[in-house]
Amino acid sequence: MILQLITSFIAAATFCILFNAPKRALLQCGIAGMVGWMVYLQLDREWEAVIATFGATVVVGVISQIFARSFKMPVIIFSVGGIIPLVPGGLAYDAMRKFVENDNTQAVQIATQALLLSGAIATGLVLSEVLGQMFSRRNK
Repeated sequence: MILQLITSFIAAATFCILFNAPKRALLQCGIAGMVGWMVYLQLDREWEAVIATFGATVVVGVISQIFARSFKMPVIIFSVGGIIPLVPGGLAYDAMRKFVENDNTQAVQIATQALLLSGAIATGLVLSEVLGQMFSRRNK
């Protein structure tokens, strides 16, 4: 598990380099990705991957909101980097490969799973943004 956490930290931080994030935000981007992946691993033991992805994305969104306010940067810097370990790129690749191999039944199943995971990521980010807006308005 420690190796996975280190790898997710590196993946999130290096993606932020490609994303042109400020150098002073790389550590926080890596932490957001690592925490998101840790939450995903814990939730994946009990629930389906879609629910685990949704929960991990909400946590990444909340952490991104906190980092954005703390370091006075846009939320997108931390949230995009933080969700990178959760993106189902491998599943999307496998689905396309199955389509090319003419195994359409398996391809549709894998593509549906990738679509559900992508929807969970989008929904989790929206929910965390709404929660952030609710709490910031309540505190004012």
